[in-house]
Formats: sequence, structure tokens, C-alpha cells
Amino acid sequence: MTRVAKRQLVRYSRKAHERGLTAAFGGNLSIRVGNLVFIKATGVVMDEMSEEQVAVIDLNGNRLSGVRPSSEYRLHLAVYKARPDVKAIAHLHPPYSIVASTLLEGELPIITPEAELYLGRIPIAPFRPAGTEELAEVTAEALRNEDAVLMARHGIVTVGKSLREAFYKAELVEENAKLWYLSRK
Repeated sequence: MTRVAKRQLVRYSRKAHERGLTAAFGGNLSIRVGNLVFIKATGVVMDEMSEEQVAVIDLNGNRLSGVRPSSEYRLHLAVYKARPDVKAIAHLHPPYSIVASTLLEGELPIITPEAELYLGRIPIAPFRPAGTEELAEVTAEALRNEDAVLMARHGIVTVGKSLREAFYKAELVEENAKLWYLSRK
């Protein structure tokens, strides 16, 4: 399972970068397998990622691999603890979602039937500095009953029972944010 998880992280990380859902060093994906979390290593560019750049930590944040996990590992752990049903997380920095998070308060309006069906609501978590416990707490709270959240001035987090599901929910959030933005008068 270790190899499969690493392969999936590499595949979807590259796909996220190719589709413009993140740029440069931003964003990170993770997969939970039992009490282990496989997550992008810190400082890795997603379209250049390799299996050797996947960090492994436990649910307490203890490092179990030779590479350091993303600085957002606290966010991933907080979500996994708040939502035991979640097996994968996509944290990305898509441009329309970030813009929407600076123009809106409360939640992103749902535009498409697909977003309504697969996401329901997309709340906006208040701004907290990147990589902090405070960001982890407000994000996990916003995801307690939802599968997607915009983080003010930062990006998005989506969750799923697989990395594929979390990834495509992230695409839906960005599509919805783009349509909302383009429909403004």
C-alpha cells in the first residue's frame, strides 16, 4: 500500500499543477492509510514530484520517513482527526478560489448542479497564517460537515474517501469559483 499511496500522490500532484490548481511550491496532497499519512514533502514543486519526495508521518505528527512533511501537515492531521471518514485531502491554491475568498464572506455561492450534488456548501474559513495550528483548527472546523472549504487569502481544502475524489472535488470548487467570478456584474 505504501508504494500505491506514493504513486497516487505523485500522479495527482502533477495533475494539479498541470491544471493550474497550484503553482511553484504551493499546495499539498495527502492520503491516510490506517494511522499513517503520506504527504508531499516540504519545498517540493508538485509537477516535479517523485515518490522519494513523499513524507510519511503518523497521526500525531511524528516523522517516519527521511523527508520532512509539508509545512501544512498540521492542517491535514486536524482534518483527519475531525473526520475519521476522510482518507485523502487536497490542499491547493487555485486562482479563482483565492480571489473569491477575498471578495466574499461566509461561503461561495453554488453555481453548477455538479457542485451542488458533490459539494453542497463551500464555506470560507477566516484567514490564519499558513502552517499554523490556528489555520489547522479553523479549516478542520469548517470541514466538520462539508467536503470543501475556501481558506481566506490562501487556497482550498477538499476531502474524500480517495485521492481521486478529493482531487476532483477541488476541480469542482475552482470551476464554481471561476463561474461565480465571471458572472459578477
